[in-house]
Amino acid sequence: MRAPTAVDWTSIDTILLDLDGTLLDLRFDNWFWQEHIPIHYALRSGLDPAAARELLQPKFDALKGTMPWYCIDHWSRELGLDVRALKRAVRHEVRFLPGAEQFLVRLARTGKRRILITNSHPETLAIKSEHVPLAAYFDASHSSHRFEVPKEHPEFWARFSAREPFDPSRTLFVDDSIPVLEAARRFGIGWLRAVRRPDTGRPPNEIADYVAIDGVAELLP
Repeated sequence: MRAPTAVDWTSIDTILLDLDGTLLDLRFDNWFWQEHIPIHYALRSGLDPAAARELLQPKFDALKGTMPWYCIDHWSRELGLDVRALKRAVRHEVRFLPGAEQFLVRLARTGKRRILITNSHPETLAIKSEHVPLAAYFDASHSSHRFEVPKEHPEFWARFSAREPFDPSRTLFVDDSIPVLEAARRFGIGWLRAVRRPDTGRPPNEIADYVAIDGVAELLP
């Protein structure tokens, strides 16, 4: 039996929300990096797409969870591609996860402080915001790039809280990454929820150590 997902909104002052896989469908990012980028890399390198994917995957895996992994400038240099332009050209494929925008609308009525925290590069965030109305739903938005460490790193939370003071015990944080949630738990975030279905094109993730939700709509206040 799954653990109850409800939160006590009277015990929460601040809501921290991840972007990709929590509010936006991770299907876009998985497609972009695992299909779209290899096709363009193959064209540039004279390879077939399957060979390009096989060549690129170890490069991606080696940096997973580090700042360069999330950095479009790094991958533009590494791959010889204008990742920024490629992403902007397909931004119309960016979608909210089911129920996510309705959740944000309801959340805005609570009067609680709403903060977006993402590992996405600031320009990636800006590109996606050109297609989905993210800014309207938040009091503040932060990319981990400005703190020079990703959310998985404990130093992120120290630097973030210095810029955005909040009471961890009265904070709800929702993310689809277990390493990120673990860092948040160590920092003392009182309310944590893990998204089981970050990518609508893939089966749900198995989550054992955190209260899991299929999507943020389950948390509607």
